Amino acid sequence: MAEAAWYVVHTYSGYENKVRANIEKAIENRHLEEEILEVRVPMQDVVEMKNGSRKTVSKKMFPGYVLINMVMNDDTWYVVRNTRGVTGFVGPGSKPVPLSEAEMKPLGIHMENVSVDFAEGDSIAVVAGVWKDTVGVVQRIDYGKQTATINVELFGRETPVEIGFAEVRKM
Repeated sequence: MAEAAWYVVHTYSGYENKVRANIEKAIENRHLEEEILEVRVPMQDVVEMKNGSRKTVSKKMFPGYVLINMVMNDDTWYVVRNTRGVTGFVGPGSKPVPLSEAEMKPLGIHMENVSVDFAEGDSIAVVAGVWKDTVGVVQRIDYGKQTATINVELFGRETPVEIGFAEVRKM
């Protein structure tokens, strides 16, 4: 199987989140979870001054663009290219060009492969963060975001929680 890379997709301005949702729905419907790994609209926190008060708001880093971590093939290209709101991939002509490691570093996206000593179904203990001292069963592992989704008991119910790899250890 080919290696996944990050690609940039141009969208109608203001449709970035809608495009992300539409692509995620297409991934689910067409069972492309192994080929289209992550869809991102890069955001940054900006401090605005309004009426003399400081307010922190999230703004899109690149209005009109969405980042997609995917394996490029005919199926994935077709699904993304024909998503409502997408005008095309960024690259010369119709040939998408993946982002380099240097281009991704300022976006906070790291490509290094992280290996963890737990797998889906294993019990892990949270050792840091808000959920410290919580034990849960791994439901899903996302190597792209370097997170594990675990089920924890909250108010007597099983609730999925996303935890960073650095915050957990295998039991």
